[in-house]
Amino acid sequence: SPLRAFENELGVQEPVGFWDPLGFTSDGDVSSFKRRRTVELKHGRISMLATMGYITPELTGKFPGYISNSLALKFDDIPSGLAAISKVPALGWAQVVAYCGFCELSAGSEDWKSGTPGDYGFKVLTSSDPAEKEKKLAAEIANGRLAMVAIIGMFFQDGLTGSAW
Repeated sequence: SPLRAFENELGVQEPVGFWDPLGFTSDGDVSSFKRRRTVELKHGRISMLATMGYITPELTGKFPGYISNSLALKFDDIPSGLAAISKVPALGWAQVVAYCGFCELSAGSEDWKSGTPGDYGFKVLTSSDPAEKEKKLAAEIANGRLAMVAIIGMFFQDGLTGSAW
């Protein structure tokens, strides 16, 4: 079975094991699997940052100073959560989009073809011990999956109640 080809991949964890309810891996194509794993890792990492970014300003406060001097708009004037979308100036959003575009273009669209999915050479948090490294990488996948669910939950709660908590 093509699914058996992926049963020992990183991210296959108990109690579910290999889980593919939509059958994306039914063709057994390793290249497609690696590309999807790379996308999963990227979205997981972004979601972990987004989750912390959603919570942190409420716990620690906001940056002092101005987000826009010309509009006399302070960081404190920007609400947390989804309400911030309409308050950030258009040039602020342009900077965000430009930075995201830079990151996408500089990462290389086909890095997943050679090597480990999601490995961009940043080795600070990994280990030289293979068992420890595998444990940390599996934890990153699991935490990324949880963060993807968490940030979507925060968005829905914020949209329905006006507060993410």
